[in-house]
Amino acid sequence: MKVMGTIERQAPFGYFLSVEGQDVLLHQSDAEGELEIGEQVEVFLYHDHQDRIAATQHEPYITLGEFGWLEVKDVHPRMGVFLDNGIRKDLLLPADQLPEIKSKWPRSGDRLYVGLEHDKQGRMLAVLGREENFEQIAVPAEQDIFNKDITGYVYKVIKIGAFLLTEGQHLAFIHRDETDEPLRVGQRVEGRISKVRDDGRINVTTKLRKEVSYSQDAEMIYDYIKNRGGRMPYTDKTDPDIIKEKFGISKAAFKRALGKLMKERRAHQEEGWTVLSEQK
Repeated sequence: MKVMGTIERQAPFGYFLSVEGQDVLLHQSDAEGELEIGEQVEVFLYHDHQDRIAATQHEPYITLGEFGWLEVKDVHPRMGVFLDNGIRKDLLLPADQLPEIKSKWPRSGDRLYVGLEHDKQGRMLAVLGREENFEQIAVPAEQDIFNKDITGYVYKVIKIGAFLLTEGQHLAFIHRDETDEPLRVGQRVEGRISKVRDDGRINVTTKLRKEVSYSQDAEMIYDYIKNRGGRMPYTDKTDPDIIKEKFGISKAAFKRALGKLMKERRAHQEEGWTVLSEQK
């Protein structure tokens, strides 16, 4: 909350202000330069680490009634997460605002869209943005951005996937089958638009485009064969479970990758083996 205060006296560690009849500390690190006794200053009030009302001349990133993206500074398993709001005291987002499953909690460096509210003691706490808050800032997506790359931040995680807001301000959904890792609130996601919906929202996938995936699988298999002296006992007839265990990809992906190598005449099959062509 922004208020006016009057410098009453100086102390070794800062200044004491009179703010609406209260004696409020303005720590030296919260002051912008040297101040004079009797000077009127505009400050923001907050509760310091000893739960005392303190003042700062530094402007927080968000104030009461505002929402914005803040970075996670620290995670406390019982209390919640602490956010950088641009002032000396980090802002607490309480645990009851976060998912019950701890693995879905944000980590240091993640970003959250939050607002400010007072608790019963008058202290400032963060509150996660709700769906209506995101709808207010969202921009409907046009069909011409289909298949384009996006970056966004997860704001809600559910059993079947996660919701995010992209840097282009589009509301997006990513199904759990369209990502290679479980997502968490606040996580930065890079992906590709797989569908532009009629309501202006988008679906996102983090899966590689097929042609890129084929190339990477083909190079991985090529390197594997090369490291075995140019031959391997696996072909397009090999059991799918063995392929999954050895290469971490499906039988279909394995066959596509082998097909690419053979089409490029870099490998061929003979008597149950796959052989690099230069090893013939």
